[in-house]
Amino acid sequence: MTAAREGAAIRTTALSREFRSRRAPVVRALESVDLVVERGECFGLLGPNGAGKSTLIKILTTLLLPTSGRAEVAGFDVADDPLNVRHRINLVSGGDTSGYGILTVRETLHLFARFYGVPGPVARARAGELMEITGLVDKADTRLSSLSTGTKQKLNFARGFMSDPEIIFLDEPTLGLDVEASRQVRAFIARWVRERPYRTVLLTTHYMVEADELCGRVAIIDRGRILALDTPRALKRTVPEEPVFQLSIGAGATGLDGLATIRGVRSVSHHAQPGTGAIEVRVVVDEDQVIGEVLGRLKSSGHPVLYLTKMEPTLETVFIHRVGRGLDDDVSAASDGAAS
Repeated sequence: MTAAREGAAIRTTALSREFRSRRAPVVRALESVDLVVERGECFGLLGPNGAGKSTLIKILTTLLLPTSGRAEVAGFDVADDPLNVRHRINLVSGGDTSGYGILTVRETLHLFARFYGVPGPVARARAGELMEITGLVDKADTRLSSLSTGTKQKLNFARGFMSDPEIIFLDEPTLGLDVEASRQVRAFIARWVRERPYRTVLLTTHYMVEADELCGRVAIIDRGRILALDTPRALKRTVPEEPVFQLSIGAGATGLDGLATIRGVRSVSHHAQPGTGAIEVRVVVDEDQVIGEVLGRLKSSGHPVLYLTKMEPTLETVFIHRVGRGLDDDVSAASDGAAS
């Protein structure tokens, strides 16, 4: 792998991208995006469908030219010097095609290592490590055409790290993976970044916990603009305080909707746990002290409280507060596919 340059891993200045067609109005997928990702970061990019995430990644990985503005990756301009960018990066996309169906898992990893000029002994050792991490050892000699969707995604992930890139773009890398496989992938990403100071990750994900666990900083993008950028902790502090408490009470409790009549209680919702029958109650209040009266009302009604916890803001809370909708909501039908 080529030696790392000085400076930021990724830098964009007034980066914009428009899509035009004769039948539809101009779609602005990116609009004046200024972004700096430092070397050694695991940086998160969060946005709903059609927000511009994939367009940005395509530009940064030299798959798409910007309409205006500038983007540098590993110190090289993506438009003027794409080959030097490509030597230093790799891309993992959720749901992407893994390779050639007639090749086995092992052959696929070796093939992509050869594309990047990785020496044979290094490629064999690296392929063995990545197959172990992703649980592909038993599938090493299985043809791609016989793999399940989840197993193909594991191979996509392993393939992306075969070149040991300076900067890797992970676009929904755990899409289609089970819980244990996702946990192993996240652990590997965190360790991979820590091992060498120049390694950098740009991650897009629909799993907020994934971004919270891995990313030192997160940007929220919507309609082609960066709406917020900071550490997950700092972003959570920007959400207007609204005390929310989670309670669990014994099975068979009734009259819980009456808790909403208490002064200072803004809303009450509840549901029974399928396994135990215990009632989970979510209470939103104006201030913390109000929960004392809620507990008093429950006690006088003969409903034992099994546990009580105050819920803290999450990245999902921040996202909905900033964007006004969830990750799975499209921006508009017009931008579908072009600005995702």
